[in-house]
Amino acid sequence: MSIDLTQTPTLQAVATADEQSLVLDLEQRVEAAVRQAASRPEVLASEANENAAAERLAKLTRAERGLNVLAKEIAERMTQAREGVLNGLIESAAENAKLDFKPLAEMVSLEHRARYLSRAIEHLVENLLPLARVTHLREQSHAGMVRAKALEQVAQERAEKLLEQLREAVSEEVVLPVDLSKGVSGALVAQAAEYRRRAVTVSENADKLEKTYVPRA
Repeated sequence: MSIDLTQTPTLQAVATADEQSLVLDLEQRVEAAVRQAASRPEVLASEANENAAAERLAKLTRAERGLNVLAKEIAERMTQAREGVLNGLIESAAENAKLDFKPLAEMVSLEHRARYLSRAIEHLVENLLPLARVTHLREQSHAGMVRAKALEQVAQERAEKLLEQLREAVSEEVVLPVDLSKGVSGALVAQAAEYRRRAVTVSENADKLEKTYVPRA
């Protein structure tokens, strides 16, 4: 390779002159590094906590839907039962017969169920679901921050390995600028920055939701 330093004092070394192959190779190396970061114990632990919080929120959401369906069914049964009980009492009184209050037992039972269903739904909507949403957002934000830190650590390790390999060249030239932003390390740092940005946004959303939450007895 022949160069004219008076014309091109700045050099760029690449693994291959084929730009398409270069991009593909870079993408593959970045993906491998991302997988390496994702396999770290702290990342796996944070993701497990996030998944647990998401599952808890999903279960409570399903519970709310189920209780609302049941409450609607009981309300319909109460409407039908109430009409039958009232008509029965009226007919008995009209015939001067002894009033039979036994049918009231079912009515009382339905009202009792409806009352506790209403309390359960209220507790879910006003306490459990808001807390579960906040918890899920907190865990999601934390997982994002942990993933960002892991990516940065992998990027740092790769950069230090590269700089170690360049020490001989540096000793020859005294100063050897290296732009890591265009390589694997730079791509990892960029991904980490995006994870941090999203994590901050999610955390802010959790703060807003938490401020609107008022515990109910």
